[in-house]
Amino acid sequence: MQFIDYKIQTGKDNMQIDSDLLDAAIQNNYTEPVFRLYGWKPACVSLGRNQDNTFINQEILKHYNIDCVRRLTGGRALLHDKELTYSYISPISIIPNGDNVSESYKFISNIWIQIFKYLNIELSIGGAPRHITKNNYCMAVSTGADLCWKDKKIIGSAQCRKNGYILQHGSILLDYDKNKLETIFDEYTDFSTITTLKEINPKLTLADVINAAKSYLNK
Repeated sequence: MQFIDYKIQTGKDNMQIDSDLLDAAIQNNYTEPVFRLYGWKPACVSLGRNQDNTFINQEILKHYNIDCVRRLTGGRALLHDKELTYSYISPISIIPNGDNVSESYKFISNIWIQIFKYLNIELSIGGAPRHITKNNYCMAVSTGADLCWKDKKIIGSAQCRKNGYILQHGSILLDYDKNKLETIFDEYTDFSTITTLKEINPKLTLADVINAAKSYLNK
């Protein structure tokens, strides 16, 4: 596996890098996965590939100094602020039952389950059922791609597929500002269904998660 260490970029650059990595994998017939960790500066809202953006208030984003980009992957919007983002790119063929979207999510999500064991945190795939209506904010929506701690979502992921390759990237919540999230996404959010690294163990840091990832990937 090729590991690309944590680096902070703008939202535009982060999405371009993921796109370029996917294209490079296709063009060069990569047979091994690429695993990348990254952060965002300034904070940024990323919209799902086909998500309607009419709820976005540009004046509010400007007030908070938040960028806005559109992802290659589907799903709903995320605020990339107090979090760690990852991307995983590989041939679909190296993932057991990779043609099945749910199975591919489980396979890639298991990497994070194993990484979090280094932090003494037990994650599981999927959470408690939720009755969702509107919800522009991705972390408020329950899907089979979730990773949860005690049925509370901490990692949300999304995929796209191209020419036999898969790109999955996702957001790991370290902390959040509840008022800011509800203002940006213009909706009430049930935060009882979401958790963060800070809530699970306030002593753990971004560096701890990055080091845990390196320990697992380099074993």
